[in-house]
Amino acid sequence: MMVLDNLRKYNIVLASQSPRRQRLLKELELDFSIVVADVEESYPEELGMTAIPEYLAELKANAVLENMQENDLLITADTIVWKDDKVIGKPKDRNDAVRILHELSGSQHQVITGMCIQTLEKKYCFHAVTEVWFDKLTEEEVNFYIDKHKPFDKAGAYGIQEWIGYIGIRKIEGSFYNVMGLPVHKLYRFLKQF
Repeated sequence: MMVLDNLRKYNIVLASQSPRRQRLLKELELDFSIVVADVEESYPEELGMTAIPEYLAELKANAVLENMQENDLLITADTIVWKDDKVIGKPKDRNDAVRILHELSGSQHQVITGMCIQTLEKKYCFHAVTEVWFDKLTEEEVNFYIDKHKPFDKAGAYGIQEWIGYIGIRKIEGSFYNVMGLPVHKLYRFLKQF
């Protein structure tokens, strides 16, 4: 049984290697397959905070579009961390992860996920923004987290669902799941109307 009857005619395809996105989409009780959208995640410098992840989600969609079938419904996403009018990406190495977490420590930042839902006939792109406040992190906490959880595949060098989220995040405004990489509530609403 499927809650979203309007999607019954589609083969849902998630273009993401992220195990967190895959798990969250699975929690929506949707059957889907996975493809890899192999793109260089670069974007025009003039794009702003919400336009960047939407642009990257659309870039991923375009990378797999030529292989889509008529009844495929493609879902793509990209998540960025934004602080002080710039993107904080995935850490290059351990030292970069330490630097990033110290930059986020004791301050506020935004997590933005851009999404595209697309068939061969229509496309919707949208975004979700979550405000995140970190407490001041000690050197010991930062080192422990990085060594134990190795957050090198995560924008902002952290996963809210991991130890650092339990002890370091004081408050959020917006979707918790958006910070994990998939704003499931907003995605569900868009899929319901599709």
